[in-house]
Formats: sequence, structure tokens, C-alpha cells
Amino acid sequence: MTLLDLTPTARRSPQLDTLPIAIIGAGPIGLAAAAHLVERGIDFVVFEAGETVASSMAAWRHIRLFSPWEHLVDPAARRLLEQTGWTEPTAGAAPYAAELIDDYLLPLAGIEAIASRVNTGVEVASVTREGMDRTRSAGRATTPFILRLRESGSVTEVLARAVIDGSGTYRNPNSLGSNGLEPLGLEEVAAQVSHALPDVLGAERDRFAGRHTVVVGAGHSAANTLIDLAELARQAEGTRVTWAIRNARAGRVSASTDDELSARASLGARMERLVASGAVTMVDGFEIVRLAKAEGGVSLIGTRHGGIETLTADVVVNATGFRPDLAMLREVRLDLDEVVEAPRRLAPLIDPNVHSCGTVEPHGFAELEQPEPNFFIAGMKSYGRAPTFLLATGYEQVRSITAWLAGDLGAAGTVQLVLPATGVCSTDSAPSGGSCCS
Repeated sequence: MTLLDLTPTARRSPQLDTLPIAIIGAGPIGLAAAAHLVERGIDFVVFEAGETVASSMAAWRHIRLFSPWEHLVDPAARRLLEQTGWTEPTAGAAPYAAELIDDYLLPLAGIEAIASRVNTGVEVASVTREGMDRTRSAGRATTPFILRLRESGSVTEVLARAVIDGSGTYRNPNSLGSNGLEPLGLEEVAAQVSHALPDVLGAERDRFAGRHTVVVGAGHSAANTLIDLAELARQAEGTRVTWAIRNARAGRVSASTDDELSARASLGARMERLVASGAVTMVDGFEIVRLAKAEGGVSLIGTRHGGIETLTADVVVNATGFRPDLAMLREVRLDLDEVVEAPRRLAPLIDPNVHSCGTVEPHGFAELEQPEPNFFIAGMKSYGRAPTFLLATGYEQVRSITAWLAGDLGAAGTVQLVLPATGVCSTDSAPSGGSCCS
């Protein structure tokens, strides 16, 4: 009997039934999972490493999302909020992250049935089974999970009957180095290297105004920062902007008329105009090998077109994307794709070497479940290193997962996904359906 042949009932025991489902992360996906569990009357507990819900998103409150409001509100969350008199924001508008947090996520997290179960400032350091490392098999499916927690310097452990890991990837940026390792010399210049999506026109303006910034990365995070830096250059004399990418072109932010997410489609056109006008200097084919101190700044030393080239900057922005934190899951049995580090059944649908759009075939618990019974990876973390995740996809993921955990196999296996540019795609949860990426 394979793992997927086991029904939820077969994986439960009287001891497990007394325990909550643990949700890692109180961002949009973790809170959506909580909303679905509230509707199904299933106990749960949420652990958020940040001091507030949606703490990772709060780091880029100043960024406008691609999706309009109608694709950003989970259906179960909407139903719970409407019971409180909440009014959904106007459809068609793409909000800033700050608006999504203030007008949706904070009210959702404030609902008593969720608020009473959310623990902020609590980091999940490790997940394992009670009395078992990953090598022990007998009785594994009916043995509780243990989550080791760090909070205010203390370490504790809690039990859970199932785990939904929606911890995201924002806290784990990819390396500036093209080989995936941190470039030599990074420690010496760490103070000159910025996180992705800095608040260039707001809280971090003084760090960038009148200085030369090199933004490294070819995706939408890089484009958002470059656009803000170009605006800052118009406002603050001496501000210069360089865009370094390792490929010949930034394919993910090229102008496209096929993308129904207008905010995303416009990034490519704006970047083309900024490069053509000279407001942004593009350096393509640049692969960073090492970093070194320069007078008041940092030197980026790399290869380009067969030779060695050096860029010098006051500040470097690492916009190379993100990767999942797998260290916390060392004692959990995982089946991840060797390329993108996503669940193996999902990976072929999202591999950036094959897919460039933000839509995929509908998928749910069957694609996300791991060899570890009752353990699921959802949300941005389920996409591993692939950059095309949309919140609406994550909402459907957790709807399917929570249905399966509730024993509702019909709802769990019937997956529907409504996304821009794809219309309505529906199939059962097997990954053999036709592609919706078109």
C-alpha cells in the first residue's frame, strides 16, 4: 500500500484526535488555513516567528501587489470576516502590501477563533515525531509530531496531530553568487548589502539617496526596487542605478501583452523605458564571484562575456529571489524535487526552466503531501525556488489540505483554481490534467 492509499482515518489514533493541527507561519496562507479549520470545527495552533502576523509581508509594506483584491481574499476568510460586518475592498484594484495587511490580514487575525490560537514571536526551530527520528518507521503515521519552539530565549516543545508548513521563503534569500553559495568576501561588506525590496522612497531613503546602487536579480522584486530607485534619482542629485543580471535578458520582467495582471505586465514596459532612457544602467551576463571593500562601498567582482569585470557601488540590493528553509525539517521525511526544492509532484508544474507564467494546473493535497504522514508544505514555500507563486494558488492549496485532514475526500480531491489569464481550471487532484499555463 502506498502512502497516498492511506485515508485520513487510517492515519489517526485516539491520541492524535486530542491534538491540534499546527500551522507554521501567520502570513496570508497560514491565516487562510486557520480560517478553513475554524469552519470545519478542527482545533489548531499557529506559530509565527515575527512579532506580528504577516511580519514578512510587513517588511515590504510599500510594494504594490500584482493581483487585484478579488484574488487576494481567501473564500473561508471572507465568510468569517463578513460575519463580523467586514466590508471587502473594491474589486479590480491591486492594493499595496500595507493595505492587504491592515484591511484584511489584521481583521482576520483578530477574529477570536483565530486570535486565541495565534502565537507571535515564536520560532519553530525543528519538527519531528515524538520519540522518533526520521529513520524509524513502525507506528509513524499514528505518532504525534513534536514542534520545538524558541521564544524569548527559552526552548519548549508542543505536540500536534498534523503540520501545515506555510512559513514562506522571504527570510531565506538566494545568494548573490551565481553558483548558489555566498560570494567570497560577503562578511566583509555585509553592511553594504541590502535585503530585497528595501523602502527606497520611504524609511530607507537616506541609505540610497545620492549614492550608487547596484541591484542584482532579474525578477519582479528587482524591477520594483529599480523603479523606485529611478524615481529617487529624479529627486536626489547624485543617485545612480545599475541593474546586474547573470543572463542575457531579464525574461521574467519583459513587457508582455498576454498577462492579465496589469500591474505585473506594466513592470516590463517600465523597465524597458528606464533602461532605454539611461535612468537605469543594465549590465547583463554578469556572474558574481566575490565581493570586496571599496572606498566607502563595495566592489562586485565577476565574470562577464568571458572576461573579469568589476562593478563598484555604495549599496548592493540582493534581489536574487528566495529559497525554502529546510533545516527545520531535517527529521521529517520529505520528497522534494532536486532542482527547485518543491514537492516532487508539484515541481514539474512550476519549474522556471519550463514555465515563465504565474499560473499552474490546479493542485491540492495530493501534490503537496510528503512521505511524512499528515505533513504538508503550502504557500510560497511549496514553490521552493520557483518565483511565480500567487496567493490565490495558496488559498486553494490549504482548502484542499484542510478538507483532507477533515476526512472530506471529495472536497479535497476536487480542486478548482481561478486565476488571471487562465479562466477557471478544474480537475481532480491527480497531476495528469492539461496545463493551464497559457
